[in-house]
Amino acid sequence: MRARARKTKTVVAVAPWRFYLVATVLVALLVVLLGRVLSLQVLNTDKGYAFLQNQGEIRSVRTAEIPAYRGVITDRRGEPLAVSTPVISIWADPAQLSGSEHLAKLAGLLGQPLPELEAKLERFAGKRFMYLQRHRVPAEAREILAHKIPGVYGEREYQRYYPAGEVAAQLVGITNVDDGGIAGLELSYDEWLRGIPGKKQYIKDLHGDAVRDIGVLEPARPGRDLKLSIDLRLQFLQHRELQRAIAQTGSDSGTIVTLDAHTGEVLAMVNHPVFNPNSRKSFKPGNTRNLAMADEYEPGSTMKSLTLVAALESGRYTTDTVIDTTPGRIRVGRKTLQDPRNYGEMTLSNVIEKSSQVGVTKIALDLGHEPIWDVFQRLGIGQPLGTGFPGEGAGRLPNRPRWRQIEEVTLAFGYGLTVTPLQLARAYTAFANNGVLLPVSLLSLDGEVPHGEQVMAPEIAAEVLKVLHRVTGSNGTARRAKVAGYEVGGKTGTVHQVGAQGYIDNKYRALFAGVAPAKDPRIVTVVVLNGPKGDAYGGGAVAAPVFSRVAQGALRLLNVAPEAAVPDAATIAALENQRGAGV
Repeated sequence: MRARARKTKTVVAVAPWRFYLVATVLVALLVVLLGRVLSLQVLNTDKGYAFLQNQGEIRSVRTAEIPAYRGVITDRRGEPLAVSTPVISIWADPAQLSGSEHLAKLAGLLGQPLPELEAKLERFAGKRFMYLQRHRVPAEAREILAHKIPGVYGEREYQRYYPAGEVAAQLVGITNVDDGGIAGLELSYDEWLRGIPGKKQYIKDLHGDAVRDIGVLEPARPGRDLKLSIDLRLQFLQHRELQRAIAQTGSDSGTIVTLDAHTGEVLAMVNHPVFNPNSRKSFKPGNTRNLAMADEYEPGSTMKSLTLVAALESGRYTTDTVIDTTPGRIRVGRKTLQDPRNYGEMTLSNVIEKSSQVGVTKIALDLGHEPIWDVFQRLGIGQPLGTGFPGEGAGRLPNRPRWRQIEEVTLAFGYGLTVTPLQLARAYTAFANNGVLLPVSLLSLDGEVPHGEQVMAPEIAAEVLKVLHRVTGSNGTARRAKVAGYEVGGKTGTVHQVGAQGYIDNKYRALFAGVAPAKDPRIVTVVVLNGPKGDAYGGGAVAAPVFSRVAQGALRLLNVAPEAAVPDAATIAALENQRGAGV
């Protein structure tokens, strides 16, 4: 029997130092690893963020804009004229939405044809953002978003709403779809009204959907409010009367502006044509033009009141000075100027009452153009009003090195120069305010009386007011401007409109500039009707009655007590039935 060999175990002895070396290396690697993790997540910062935290936030954290509320525009009594209402805009990620099985459903929810939606997605191919619909009512927008169609999202915004609609549209103006002012006071005070958007952070998932808000980085700051000088009650009244006048006279366009006689504040300003700022579909940029401030006209005989000032200041005339207008016409150069009939001898007051071209021509030839031009210039003719309103006209007061005789004469009765209706109204505030010319304000002064300029002696302003009152009397051209219960004053004007070939024989502009009441004026109102149709086209026939109705309502709204010994409404109505020539 063979002996089985025994197996023996060989034990290899390991030196202790090797064990400690390996252990030390492993521990060192662990320390390095932990140090690196600590460095990336805690110590190594980039603009205040740990590196890995920053990288994570780059991939999942987004910053969104918080829309800011645009300031409210109100009238002088706090009635809102422009407010911002919350809306939701529907937008999409074209990369997610293109080719989606939900397109037909989405088109139905949006109320638009499917081919139209598909064509829009093609135009935005390769983009990550496009609007589907702007400014939806929140309840309607939430109904669409509730279907959770992939790639369709909502964004909160604000939309401008104008409670007064077309009544104050051309003064207040309008904003664009991004809530920026593009016309009127919305444009001129855009920086004041516009708020400052805020910022917030939110976490998004892999599909780009918002998971939850993290917090607000910067709160939105709303815009500042704007309080206008207009009284919305008077604005509605003037709008109604202007639309009525346009319909009755067939005029192409028109404007009415009313100023506070003691402060220069614009109490109402309306125009025709109008536009509805709440209807974007019918909006045309040209309709925003504010005729009262942008359009410049020859003012015609309304300037004879200013020529009267020059005559009285000369010391050669009083309101009782007799002027012979026989035979009812006068030749100046090649031009023959004539009155409707031969008035014969008449006082200076009668010349203005009857709006005699012959009488004013004789005064102009006697005075020369310099004193008349000086009065016009002192009363702000041909100078910007400085309201800051977009497109504000400055008018034109000619200053020629050499004047022809006919130019000196036509200047005296309102031809050869241009004014805006607001400039004309401002000039008449000097008569209503003891000879002090006030700056015009579109913003409420809150009872503060502005500093004006003394442009004529108080006694001369008082004399002019008396003459303006006589113009509305039974012998004047503005009989139909009378107001039941009040004595008023004013001056009519009728001018030929200008075309490409010069003055148009059968196209007129009718004007009336008036003050009410006559003794202690509270308002100054200018009425302009462009292109009235029919036989009645003069300022006394078509513009003066509009003033009468506006002044009647305005004085009532302003709580001006009626005066004694003034014709009643029945007498006024009878006078209105008499068609005046109305120069």
